Amino acid sequence: MHLKGNFTDLCLHFTEDRSLIENLWQEIETQYSGKGRYYHDLFHLENMFIELESVKKLIDDFSTVSFSVFYHDVIYDASSKSNEEKSAWYAAERLHKMGLPQTIILKTENQILATKSHQKSDDADTNYLLDADLSILGKDSAIYFDYTRKIRKEYALYPDLLYKPGRKKVLKHFLELESIFKTEHFRDKYEQQARENIAAEIQLL
Repeated sequence: MHLKGNFTDLCLHFTEDRSLIENLWQEIETQYSGKGRYYHDLFHLENMFIELESVKKLIDDFSTVSFSVFYHDVIYDASSKSNEEKSAWYAAERLHKMGLPQTIILKTENQILATKSHQKSDDADTNYLLDADLSILGKDSAIYFDYTRKIRKEYALYPDLLYKPGRKKVLKHFLELESIFKTEHFRDKYEQQARENIAAEIQLL
């Protein structure tokens, strides 16, 4: 998948300023390639787009969801509790530069903010975004545990004494949900494996 090409095509629907588009892409590439990005990187974005491609016909506003994918983790600091808010603000500022309608900017902000709590949304498009973001949880166990190792590296500043209880709390929260995935497509595809993976990780913590 060619993320830069996808981003360029997406932006060209709203602006003809290729210099601006290039600068915005360079920002995204730099942010997602930063030091300490072991999981929340460009490969994560690629995987999300691959997952969303299979449900594209079910998504009402794929342009907005695409902007949300590109910007949802643009600000990522393992020691911060406000990454989503900062990413939403960052996205809004960039989309405003391109002259996007305020309605799309607001929808993008709201979708990015929804990735903080991963609660089911009244907006179907947001639920597809959230499910694509969590799709890694339902991959086969080898891929899942590679993901857990990368997450641990991102949180390397925390010793096991702090990391393990925090991680366990997050994982148990997922298992307590009636359904981890919000949409029928992703629930059918990943729910069972995700629960098995999470339970297995809890046992190891």
